[in-house]
Amino acid sequence: MDIAGHAALVTGGASGLGAATARELARLGARVTVLDRNAEGAKAVAAEIGGLGLGCDICDTASVQAALETARAAHGPARLLMNVAGIGSAKRIVGKDGSPAPLEDFERVVRVNLIGTYNITRLAVAEMVKLEPLEDGERGVIVNTASVAAFDGQVGQEAYSASKGGIVGMTLPLARDLAQHGVRVCTIAPGLFLTPLMAELPQAVQDSLAASIPFPRRLGKPEEFAELAAGIIRNRSLNGEVIRLDGALRMAPR
Repeated sequence: MDIAGHAALVTGGASGLGAATARELARLGARVTVLDRNAEGAKAVAAEIGGLGLGCDICDTASVQAALETARAAHGPARLLMNVAGIGSAKRIVGKDGSPAPLEDFERVVRVNLIGTYNITRLAVAEMVKLEPLEDGERGVIVNTASVAAFDGQVGQEAYSASKGGIVGMTLPLARDLAQHGVRVCTIAPGLFLTPLMAELPQAVQDSLAASIPFPRRLGKPEEFAELAAGIIRNRSLNGEVIRLDGALRMAPR
């Protein structure tokens, strides 16, 4: 699908991979709505790219519906949905004191990363499938965000890996489900990227993590994630696929 002129929704767009994706789509001519729980951050990125910034909790149906309505009024119905919003977690199932990990922590990560992704997808796609078909009968494109942790989860990443593994497992069924409507679905599984959270780590830690990547031996750039997202949109033969973007990294247990 050509990106120029189409309305796009980017969740988690206030920073990191989401902000880079919003910038890239806007650069390529999309009308971008930046969605994030951090409403001020979303508005700041939107102001930079000439888009619309909205506060949105992807886990809350009413919040998503309100955001979709506002975005539609400003930009028209969206053909592009970039699901980048998510949270991290690292907690051993049994602590050093022998106590079990709180169930609430597991539930929270799965709710945001997996259920939240599904929630906004189901609501956005209900509008997308009603649009007039474009070339090859295409109506829209959805790009989800998983992680290499879906495949190489490290110690303490049970919740995070389960949530991202759920996104991986959901990709092909979603693509098959929406094929009849001309909506494609792909997922990017990024490795170690220089996001704001990563940038808070000491430089020595960043360097050590970068050294574990075979090539290029550096942390990924958010712009590279955004370039792949744009490439997926443009290539109509990409559907139902999970793409690792990790420099051939395979995570060690720790």
